[in-house]
Amino acid sequence: MSNDQKFQQNVQDYLEGRATPEQFLQLNEQLRSDPAARRAFREMLNLDSALMETTKEIPRETVEAEAAYHEESCPRTELEPQQQQVSASTIAKSGNRAWGSLILLIAASLLVVVGMLTWFAESPEFAIVEYAAGAQGLSAGMTLGAESHFIQTGTVQLVTRRGTRIVIEAPALFYFESAQRLQLKHGRLAADVPLEAHGFTVITPTGQAIDLGTKFGVDMPEAGEAEIHVFQGEVVAQSIEGGNLQNLRDSQAFRLQSAVGTPSSFRSGAFIQPGEVDSLSAALQAGQPKRSQLALQELRDDPNLIALLDFEDGQKQPGKYRSVQGRWPGSQAAEFVNVGDHMKLDVGGERLWSQLTLAAWVRLDHLGEPYHSLLHTDGWEDTKKGQVHWMVTRLTTMRLALRDNKLAPDERPNEGFPDSQTSVLPEQGRWVHLAAVYDADKKTVRFYFNGQFDSESRLSQAFPARLGPAQIGNWNTNDRTLSGRIDEMLILGRTMSDAEMEHLFAAGNPYR
Repeated sequence: MSNDQKFQQNVQDYLEGRATPEQFLQLNEQLRSDPAARRAFREMLNLDSALMETTKEIPRETVEAEAAYHEESCPRTELEPQQQQVSASTIAKSGNRAWGSLILLIAASLLVVVGMLTWFAESPEFAIVEYAAGAQGLSAGMTLGAESHFIQTGTVQLVTRRGTRIVIEAPALFYFESAQRLQLKHGRLAADVPLEAHGFTVITPTGQAIDLGTKFGVDMPEAGEAEIHVFQGEVVAQSIEGGNLQNLRDSQAFRLQSAVGTPSSFRSGAFIQPGEVDSLSAALQAGQPKRSQLALQELRDDPNLIALLDFEDGQKQPGKYRSVQGRWPGSQAAEFVNVGDHMKLDVGGERLWSQLTLAAWVRLDHLGEPYHSLLHTDGWEDTKKGQVHWMVTRLTTMRLALRDNKLAPDERPNEGFPDSQTSVLPEQGRWVHLAAVYDADKKTVRFYFNGQFDSESRLSQAFPARLGPAQIGNWNTNDRTLSGRIDEMLILGRTMSDAEMEHLFAAGNPYR
C-alpha cells in the first residue's frame, strides 16, 4: 500500500470510528509534518456537507446513538472531536451495515487537529487553471482560492486538488468554497470527477448537484433554473427549496425548478468538455478569429450574397432562442433548447435562384429527433415549387429538399430526397461546418462536411430555389426542431467551388 493510500485508509477508518491507536498516532504525526496531508484531510471533511442532504431523514436518535458509539469505541489521542453540534452522522451501523458503508456518512462532529489553526488562516488554493481560451483575468498556471471570478468571454479549464477537471464557459460567475464545493452563480460548467474526488458538489441559486462518480454538466442561466445533465455515471440533484433527492444516471437531465424539479431534455453537446479547451486556445493563439473575419468580409463583398448571419450586429432576429457565446470568445451564436425555439428570417424575397449555397457552423446538442431543422422556408406548398428545406435527418445525415424536385432514377432513394453520405454523429457536441450547394441547371446537390466534399446527388427534375419567409430551428413541433447552436449562417446565390468551401472552413475553424 502506498503512503497516499495508507493516509486515505487511516482517515476513512477514523471517520468511520474504527481507527486503531496506531492509526491515530500515524495520522497526528503526518498532519503535523505534512501541509499537503493537512489540505487533503480538510478536503475529505468537506464531503460531510455534500452528504448531509442525503442523511436528512435519519432520525435524531440514530445520530445521537452513533455519536455515543464513537465516544465509546475510539480511544482519544491528540486527534479529537470538537465539542459542538453534530452536523452529520457516521455510518449507520444499526440495522443495515452494508447500506451504511455504501453511503459513507462523515464524522459525528468536526475535528480539530493540533497546529491546523495556522493553516486555516492561510489563503487556500483549491484549483489551478489548466487552459484559458480568451477568458480575461485567468491564465494557465494561475491558482484559484475562495475569491469570486467573473468571466465575460471565453472558456477556462480548471483542475482541483482532488483531480476534478472543470470547464466553465462565459459568461459565468463562480467561486470555490473548497476543492470539493463550487458555487456557480451563472454560467455553463462541465465536470469530469475521478474516484478520489467523489462527492464533488456544484451549488447554484436554484439547487445543487452532488457527484457519485461521474461526468456531468450544469447549465445555470442568468435568469431561470439550473439544469443538471449526466454524461456518464450518477449524480444526486436537489432543488434549493428541498424536496426529494433525484438520482440521475447516464443521459438523464433534470431542471432544478421549485421544490420538485422536472425532467429535462438531455443536451450533452451544449457543454464544452475537458480536452476541447486546449484546441480552442491553440486556435486563438494561431489568429483564427482574424482569419475568420477576413473570410466573412470577402463574402460580404460578394455580389451574389443573399444573407450572412453572424449575430454580431446587436440586432436580434425575431423568434424564441438564446443568445450565447459563439465559436470565439465574446462572439455570439443563437442557441435553440426547447421544442418551439426558432428564429424567423425573410431572405431572398420572392426571387428564384437557379444556384444556391447554404453553409453554417453548427453545434448539435443531441441527435435523435426525426429532423433537425437548419433552414426551412415557411410552408411546403404545391403552388410554390422550389421551397427550400435544409436539415439533419433521423439517420444523422444532411438533407437538402426542394419542393417538387425529383431524384434521378439511379440515385439512392433516401425517402426521395438528396442526402449526404457522411453522418454528423461523430461531430456531435463539437463545432462542425455543414454546407450544401444546389445547381438547378446542372440538376445536382453537393454536400460538404468541415470543408471537404462528401457526395453529390443527381436530380431528374430540379426547380429554382425559392426562399422568402423562413425559420431556423423549430418548423414543426412534431418532427422538425433543433437542439444546438448556429453560428455564421451563409446564404449565397451562386455555387461555391470545392476550393472555396475548403478555404471557408479553414478560415473559420475554431480548433487547432
